[in-house]
Amino acid sequence: MLNDGKEKYEKEKIKSISSEHVNEEKAEEHMDLRLKHCLAYVLHTSGTTGIPKIVRVPHKCIVPNIQHFRVLFDITQEDVLFLASPLTFDPSVVEIFLALSSGASLLIVPTSVKLLPSKLASVLFSHHRVTVLQATPTLLRRFGSQLIKSTVLSATTSLRVLALGGEAFPSLTVLRSWRGEGNKTQIFNVYGITEVSSWATIYRIPEKTLNSTLKCELPVQLGFPLLGTVVEVRDTNGFTIQEGSGQVFLGGRNRVCFLDDEVTVPLGTMRATGDFVTVKDGEIFFLGRKDSQIKRHGKRLNIELVQQVAEELQQVESCAVTWYNQEKLILFMVSKDASVKEYIFKELQKYLPSHAVPDELVLIDSLPFTSHGKIDVSELNKIYLNYINLKSENKLSGKEDLWEKLQYLWKSTLNLPEDLLRVPDESLFLNSGGDSLKSIRLLSEIEKLVGTSVPGLLEIILSSSILEIYNHILQTVVPDEDVTFRKSCATKRKLSDINQEEASGTSLHQKAIMTFTCHNEINAFVVLSRGSQILSLNSTRFLTKLGHCSSACPSDSVSQTNIQNLKGLNSPVLIGKSKDPSCVAKVSEEGKPAIGTQKMELHVRWRSDTGKCVDASPLVVIPTFDKSSTTVYIGSHSHRMKAVDFYSGKVKWEQILGDRIESSACVSKCGNFIVVGCYNGLVYVLKSNSGEKYWMFTTEDAVKSSATMDPTTGLIYIGSHDQHAYALDIYRKKCVWKSKCGGTVFSSPCLNLIPHHLYFATLGGLLLAVNPATGNVIWKHSCGKPLFSSPQCCSQYICIGCVDGNLLCFTHFGEQVWQFSTSGPIFSSPCTSPSEQKIFFGSHDCFIYCCNMKGHLQWKFETTSRVYATPFAFHNYNGSNEMLLAAASTDGKVWILESQSGQLQSVYELPGEVFSSPVVLESMLIIGCRDNYVYCLDLLGGNQK
Repeated sequence: MLNDGKEKYEKEKIKSISSEHVNEEKAEEHMDLRLKHCLAYVLHTSGTTGIPKIVRVPHKCIVPNIQHFRVLFDITQEDVLFLASPLTFDPSVVEIFLALSSGASLLIVPTSVKLLPSKLASVLFSHHRVTVLQATPTLLRRFGSQLIKSTVLSATTSLRVLALGGEAFPSLTVLRSWRGEGNKTQIFNVYGITEVSSWATIYRIPEKTLNSTLKCELPVQLGFPLLGTVVEVRDTNGFTIQEGSGQVFLGGRNRVCFLDDEVTVPLGTMRATGDFVTVKDGEIFFLGRKDSQIKRHGKRLNIELVQQVAEELQQVESCAVTWYNQEKLILFMVSKDASVKEYIFKELQKYLPSHAVPDELVLIDSLPFTSHGKIDVSELNKIYLNYINLKSENKLSGKEDLWEKLQYLWKSTLNLPEDLLRVPDESLFLNSGGDSLKSIRLLSEIEKLVGTSVPGLLEIILSSSILEIYNHILQTVVPDEDVTFRKSCATKRKLSDINQEEASGTSLHQKAIMTFTCHNEINAFVVLSRGSQILSLNSTRFLTKLGHCSSACPSDSVSQTNIQNLKGLNSPVLIGKSKDPSCVAKVSEEGKPAIGTQKMELHVRWRSDTGKCVDASPLVVIPTFDKSSTTVYIGSHSHRMKAVDFYSGKVKWEQILGDRIESSACVSKCGNFIVVGCYNGLVYVLKSNSGEKYWMFTTEDAVKSSATMDPTTGLIYIGSHDQHAYALDIYRKKCVWKSKCGGTVFSSPCLNLIPHHLYFATLGGLLLAVNPATGNVIWKHSCGKPLFSSPQCCSQYICIGCVDGNLLCFTHFGEQVWQFSTSGPIFSSPCTSPSEQKIFFGSHDCFIYCCNMKGHLQWKFETTSRVYATPFAFHNYNGSNEMLLAAASTDGKVWILESQSGQLQSVYELPGEVFSSPVVLESMLIIGCRDNYVYCLDLLGGNQK
């Protein structure tokens, strides 16, 4: 253990000559691998610092790394470290023994998960809450800038320490763009070579530097030597220099390894690194690898400069540069927009000298990297070879031709037997012998075949069946046609996401029972969504027929008065005696026997498989003319948006979007369309009866906000991570207004009709009241901390939860009325009781709360985990007037409470984490789960089955 503490080492500057006088001693003292217990492990270098070598590492060389990192990173038994490096890459030794020697947890993830950035991010930062991550910049870049900012380096990330090494450190401009507002992760630059295993220097980026807006031209410095390490910078003649440029040499008395056939090595031996640096005022700055220096158009160029400049452009997610055949400079870019090539080329011409501008820009779906997490240059060269042929004419003769050629490419890429006549529709690439390198080859061959890049295809290849890959390609190549499923395949494929007892063999392209007419006709329907929100359009006769509408109901139309009385679309679904003439009332079915006062039980009625985690909340649409065709709309991390029959769980349709879906769906005014946001920055408008894409609107960053519809105008309002709010006219396919919100919009907008205000909340802590017609800000309030909770309106107030643990209440004119404090961050959105006398919400302190409208606590109920979801208030379906509350905690438990007292009525545990919010209709509860399923639970009395 170190007695001096980390402060001593953080104050050290890199010294060119060690005080140990190794030159005097090396003739007398040697490290001898034949001595008992000398070696800790043996590995091979990857060849990035020259030709590949065998490296034998003594205990004395690697142990100081582990000891020093423990102190520098303050590792405790509470930490969770991710084993990012494979066992063939020496940083893995540091990761493993940092955890083992500290009593910390070590997270080991299957390769199949590492290949999918969105899934890996979920595993690391949602499921297992990793606190320490040591990785190559390439591994981090594979998440993409959106996911890095929203998850890895967000304000609420679990990640305490991020140490990047093994490659050139990202520029400060890029690093700043990756950090979410309020992020506190400590970021380190670590540097070393396998020949002096493992790390040699370290530098913590000061918080002041990370938060600064000043442009910094210099790269991030390498920092100070780690315990026992000597760092020298030598010029071309081999002389040590104190100022200027030269090559780095690494060593130290015991920081010695045996290379290839070496049996003894003098103590203090210094190894050449092949890395060039500049020394300025005692600090060392990385310039590049020896093999990164090229001569182009008669001038010297470090190709890593091209990468840094390109990566600083907002449209570039990540990139890499190669010197192809020593004659062409190729920039490979990952970008969500295939149309930006010309713009990026012009930007590079602005910021790069003429001899540094790339010859070609190649769009790729994902950066290929070696097993050690570094850029795979040889694979990039193969991709470019395939790219050269992409400009040829499209040789496809039709959809069936594409299917046949996709089958051929599948078989040839995976080396499957030639006598395999047909690849089954359900075949998965990774299960059929595929890996990351083969997936990139298949991607290149497909794009060569269709003559264009196919955004999002790589993750589809790695996670979906060959039939789903085919559909994804068709949606790019023939976007205007309904090509969700091949007719020849649709009836053959069994549905994994339908209850097999009820619906095996049903076509996934089955049309919904409810066939909507064209969008200029208004359908009558009732919509239920999270937080007990209901919207009733042309449904008063329907509700009256059910016997749950007050006598004040107007005619069967959506009049202005009727809409205004919906109280901001947030009146709970089951109201009982309501003063609301819009007939927002208890929605149930006549003729059911009363259950009585027996304790409620929950049973699974059906479940539907989405392929990946379901964090979105369900949207339930009840058509007036045919209540039996009630539909649940919900999306998942698998990119799938689904329409499921409410009563049977049968899938009506399924549509694959371009990326992960966390946004909950919203229905259009006419009922013919479903609107949902996506991680790829798009807002999708889908036909509600078929899932067919009707319109896609592009924002500039991920859309996790759920849309809200204005029944007075039909406009759709939604927020984006690009810090803007949007008003969309989906019928004219245009954006009516775009308003800057001063921060990322994660939560969902809330519409209030009297006064006519639209409320948005940002991760920058702002609550804004906006004019729905113009997007102009009416008033705004800074809450000081990020707002993940969505605002909730009632007739007098607007309420919202904050991550500082406070529930805040404002008037509609922006005056704060009260705040109620909990002991943990509030991500749950508030839900009001039918009478608007009570407000319900959950907190990360593991409690569900009930307050009155003066902000006084009525009761609180302790759960077994954090509460992220929004509660749902509803009437007991047993015919009594009892008001219940459904809530969910992140450990998968669904809680049913008596809303007056908070007494527990029932609890049911789902087999995965839950971030989705419940929706209740009649005696059924719908909720999403991270075990990949959407569940329908029957709420029954103790004597019912």
